Amino acid sequence: MQLVNDKPTVLLVDDEKANLKILSDLLRDDANILLAKSGQQAIAKATEMMPDIILLDVIMPDMDGFEVIRHLKNQDTTHAIPVIFITGLADANFEEKGLELGACDYIQKPFHSAIVKARVKLHLQLLKQRQMLERLALIDPLTSIANRRKYEEVYDAEWRQCMRQGTTLSLAIIDVDYFKQYNDNFGHAFGDRALESVATALSHQLRRPKDFVARLGGEEFIILLPETDSVAAELILNNCRQAVESLQISHPRSKNNGVLTISAGGVTSKPKAQEGKDEVLKFADNMLYDAKNNGRNMVLWKELSN
Repeated sequence: MQLVNDKPTVLLVDDEKANLKILSDLLRDDANILLAKSGQQAIAKATEMMPDIILLDVIMPDMDGFEVIRHLKNQDTTHAIPVIFITGLADANFEEKGLELGACDYIQKPFHSAIVKARVKLHLQLLKQRQMLERLALIDPLTSIANRRKYEEVYDAEWRQCMRQGTTLSLAIIDVDYFKQYNDNFGHAFGDRALESVATALSHQLRRPKDFVARLGGEEFIILLPETDSVAAELILNNCRQAVESLQISHPRSKNNGVLTISAGGVTSKPKAQEGKDEVLKFADNMLYDAKNNGRNMVLWKELSN
């Protein structure tokens, strides 16, 4: 969790106030500090605040550090947070147990201040690198928008959210018209640039934080519009279509005024069951098929009845 000052957030967990103060004073120049005096507090604060790293004592009343890390690693929201044990237990068996439970490091008391700072800094750097790699794995390298893997994650999450709230979800599949002919005429390098321009034009039409666009592959894109009715969704997609046409990318082999255009098929539904996701995609694909067979450079939309 990055706060406004852009420092990483560290959760310190220890039932001894003196230890919390020592660690707080040691790290506060480099991190935002959260404090927890018990295992239950630690789990609650980790779940709510999502710290970047947790420094966790082992010996605590009611719930020890080993039980805390079990809870954290079993929760989807907290399982990836790095945990460093800081404890007076010097037995190698305890260190082995902590690492087996998922701790990334184990520091014995009495600790050396410089060592604690160095190890915390190291694990925060490793976390940052891992998060960067994870983000890159979800970005389409050509267009710099989300890729198919990211789309699948977002679609599943938004579908579940709409199911819980009883709200609508609009979805559109988009295809660049006569793109094979464009590549044949200008070459793949120009085709790649055209796809970049299309992706940018689509992105600029999506104004709300939850509106989402991804490249599925080739010349195909998908847009998700949570909590958007069919009228608003169709309007947004027509704005996308007009934005691409307005780029005036020359395409002599296109039958649509000699410029590059897109077609889209969209569906608005109120998710009821998890298995309905694939059916909605099929409907959207069918609407796209009809748009392409009816002259292209158009948006066709369908609202599914409940």
